[in-house]
Amino acid sequence: YLKISKLALAFAIIRSKPPGKSCKEYAEHLAKTVSEQDFGWKSKVEALESEVLRLRQELLLNKICPRFCLENSASAETLLDQECINPMSYSSQLEDSGCDVSNDYAFNSLGIASDFHQSEHNVNASKCWLERVLPLNLCSASKEESLTAPLQFLQHLLEVRKLSEGGILQADFTELENDSFTIYNSVSQLLDGLTVFYNSPKFPVSNFLTEAVHVLISLITDTKLSNHVLKKCFKKLEEFKKNLIQIILRNSSVNRFQALHAVSHTLVLLGRNNILRNSLISLLLLEVRQFAEELLQGHQIQAMCDIIRYENIFPLCMILEQLLQNETEESNISSLDYDGEEKIKFLNNLDQIILYLSDEFPLFSLFLWRVNVLLNSAQIQ
Repeated sequence: YLKISKLALAFAIIRSKPPGKSCKEYAEHLAKTVSEQDFGWKSKVEALESEVLRLRQELLLNKICPRFCLENSASAETLLDQECINPMSYSSQLEDSGCDVSNDYAFNSLGIASDFHQSEHNVNASKCWLERVLPLNLCSASKEESLTAPLQFLQHLLEVRKLSEGGILQADFTELENDSFTIYNSVSQLLDGLTVFYNSPKFPVSNFLTEAVHVLISLITDTKLSNHVLKKCFKKLEEFKKNLIQIILRNSSVNRFQALHAVSHTLVLLGRNNILRNSLISLLLLEVRQFAEELLQGHQIQAMCDIIRYENIFPLCMILEQLLQNETEESNISSLDYDGEEKIKFLNNLDQIILYLSDEFPLFSLFLWRVNVLLNSAQIQ
């Protein structure tokens, strides 16, 4: 049937082709016309799906808190307009190799812990909670536009949470259990948008993307909302963490160091959540162990070391060390909660690996030893 259909299509093209055109050219023209029509339909479908999601978000917010108002504040529009007209005057900072960190603005703008805490404490929910809500009509790039709807919805959700905690509003968050579609799609769009940015970052970072990181961290650290989010989006968050780790390992651009620092900080912030931290430690242990074994194998046969990957492994080592320190400092959390199997694999023959690599790769061996000490001290505690 397929052969007959192809033959019939070929005859139809031959008989209907205009004079002066070959069959190949006419077939390519027809294919292009059909693909353009498909693209137009896909765009319409995506627009309709976005509108459906937006309406579901409004409906869910209304169910949680009927008194909640979705109007945008003029102050937020003014702030965003100012950013669009005069986007940050820090462009000179990141035109170099990315090694100069004297200002550190780019790092802080992507979610440094101190910046995050400061932004949390500065929010007065009872007075101006709508000022942090971004309007829908953005004049930013497409990668930011894709984040608009989910970011606005999640911001509203967090503000309702703060106002209900302060007794200003009454909210029923059990409604989140009844609408897994809206929560999952909103968080997924936010994570996908951040992944796109981290894959090809542009500096200076806009306040919009900074806010996206802050909203994500607020969601997974909020005592009341994090359970709902993790229950529905755990696999997506795991995929997001794996993507960030691979972005660190694969990045080979000359100006990559500030971008890698930003990704590293996002991973550390994700590690504040106990559930995400345990799985993140396991992922990092796996990557560092595999690299150490490959490095040892290459050293034994005197093969050339991949310098780019060697440089990129250090951010992962530093993240792992920081997460393990946080794990051991929190006495109320068991240090053995994360994947014990991956920990055993990491510690197996680690002393031998350090011994063989210490002469040629002293810095990496030092990191391995420090991680080893942290893992053993956690076990003793």
